Amino acid sequence: MTTTETAGWPADLLAQEFRGKRVLVTGSSRGIGAAVAAAFAQLGARVAIHGRDRAAVEAVAAAMGAGTENGVIGLAGDFADKGQTRAVVEQAVDRLGGLDVLVNNAGTMLGRVALADIDDGFLQEQFNLNAASAVVASRSALPALIASRGAIVNTGSISGRTGGSAGSSLYSAAKAFQASLARSLATELAPHGIRVNAVSPGTIDTDFHQRYSTADKLAQTAARIPLKRLGTAEDCVGAYLFLASNRLAGYITGQTIEVNGGQFYN
Repeated sequence: MTTTETAGWPADLLAQEFRGKRVLVTGSSRGIGAAVAAAFAQLGARVAIHGRDRAAVEAVAAAMGAGTENGVIGLAGDFADKGQTRAVVEQAVDRLGGLDVLVNNAGTMLGRVALADIDDGFLQEQFNLNAASAVVASRSALPALIASRGAIVNTGSISGRTGGSAGSSLYSAAKAFQASLARSLATELAPHGIRVNAVSPGTIDTDFHQRYSTADKLAQTAARIPLKRLGTAEDCVGAYLFLASNRLAGYITGQTIEVNGGQFYN
């Protein structure tokens, strides 16, 4: 027996934690969600990924699941639509045979819009996609998570703390909602053995910022970060695995882990 095994920390701890676990990562056909879903799959979990475009999601699922023990399931649905959100979660639970981990990662900025230009339609779409979807998904997954005494991990953002930059007010507020929702549900769901936490990424170099930030803005941001670089999707993965692990984080609930290289300002 090795020293690690004697201490109760086996070398393949993460594989032991997640092998056969049933995991749904919403908004996972690209970016942080894709990196998180791929890690779960590589560790032996049975994973469902989600995105809006069915053909694209199925292609990503096939590539992501190639060579893994259980493969990856691809599910499509627009999470700005509550009915489609419910349907995706129900399909995941059905096809996986239950659910152990729900990662509420679906969402995007939908564009930088100044307060004076926000109309009712944009306001509602932002709320539905970036805030309400986590509530609807969690509610839909609740019976399965009660049965498994599972875990929920929400995706917040540093903009939920700082308020973000011009034109991102609704997105930033929705990301603050994710952290607050985790704290509230942690108390409510604790009697069922369900832990609820959040990950708050900083400025992560994914296609999100290719769409919504200029190269000059990103360079200035990187220069202000203590670690002197933007984050990557892979930089975020460990926090999700940690919070999903009962062995590593079994006494952690209602918390938000900041993954930002020391960045606490715009």
